[in-house]
Amino acid sequence: GVAREKIWLDPGVGLGKRPEHNLALIARLDAVAALGFPVLLGVSRKRFIAALDPAGGAALDGRLAGSLAAALAGVQRGAAVLRVHDVAETVQALKVWEAVAAAR
Repeated sequence: GVAREKIWLDPGVGLGKRPEHNLALIARLDAVAALGFPVLLGVSRKRFIAALDPAGGAALDGRLAGSLAAALAGVQRGAAVLRVHDVAETVQALKVWEAVAAAR
């Protein structure tokens, strides 16, 4: 009984998954987006980033670059909304990414 326009999908990055599962979710996010609902992606400061870069990402504040990379990968694959901790940095990364894409 929920109206279609009120449905959003969240693939649940993190939430008990192994790093390879999270990476697969992000890599195949376009398949989730193809279902026709907006996709919410929350990758900010997730543990899988620390698993990929234990030296730099062990502390939460050391996961910004990884968070930005994962967010951009998600947007490229159809994420409509990002849940982030570092709003200004993510907005800047998106602006630069979009400007580069527009300059083709």
